[in-house]
Amino acid sequence: MAASFSSTLSTFVPPLMMKYEDEPRNWTDLPSELTSSILLRLGAIEILENAQKVCTSWRRICKHPSMWQKIDMRDLGNRGQHNLIFDVLCRQAVDLSQGGLLEIYIENFATDSLLNYIADRSSNLRSLGNGFRMHYTSISNKGNAIEKLPLLETLEVSHPTLKLNLKAIGHACPQLKTLKLNSSGSDFLGLDELNYGTFGIDCDDEYALAIAESMPELRHLQLLGDRLTASGLNAILDGCPHLEHLDLRKCFNINMVGDLEKQCLERVKEFRRPNDSTADYPFDVIFVNYDLYQHIEVFCDLSAYFD
Repeated sequence: MAASFSSTLSTFVPPLMMKYEDEPRNWTDLPSELTSSILLRLGAIEILENAQKVCTSWRRICKHPSMWQKIDMRDLGNRGQHNLIFDVLCRQAVDLSQGGLLEIYIENFATDSLLNYIADRSSNLRSLGNGFRMHYTSISNKGNAIEKLPLLETLEVSHPTLKLNLKAIGHACPQLKTLKLNSSGSDFLGLDELNYGTFGIDCDDEYALAIAESMPELRHLQLLGDRLTASGLNAILDGCPHLEHLDLRKCFNINMVGDLEKQCLERVKEFRRPNDSTADYPFDVIFVNYDLYQHIEVFCDLSAYFD
């Protein structure tokens, strides 16, 4: 009877309460589909420098073109600019995509040579940028590489000193729906509006008119720190009839009063005004007046005394 009761009780003991000897999990035994899903959560640098070196099966998965439809090289961690050759790693990742690259996000190691390498091997590219910051890189003002991407839908560039040919880019990329251009000339080292009185920031509707003329399919437009005026803004509203999101933070040449602000609020679903906070902006960007670029080293040297 006792033996029978004991046997019956054991069938009701929850598995977690039963004693058993744990066996270490062998991650290499996971199905390849599950392994690739896990590895895709890593950045490109982690895959190239670490994951693909774990074992033969992981290396095989890491080399499959499906792993490289999206390349994210924004998170450099604690790696300094000289710890790894990011240009070489980026080219390796592009090669592994075998022409299937759809999205690429890179940091401030971009050069004309690298951008042309990407464009020449990635004709299906849909998105370029997001963390694509051209602060102190060897990028020219031509933008020829971007013009090689006819299917491009999203472009984001931060460029305190770079002057893009937006009209040519717009005509070459007729499907462009999201454009984010940051820091073309309002705030320098946090001075904001003070630059206008101190240094005299000129008005400039060149970008605005180029966008209005060549990018009629835009849905999202962000112009942080641009020099455009009310005339340029009106041109954008007329030339981009599908615009849904408009971000004009740090664009201090625009006086948002009267009918202009009303028109923006009526035309777009989400409107960010020049004086709205940039606290939610995901990248650490300094807004620079590129006419004052020659003063950057002086300001940087002085800022060291306030650390």
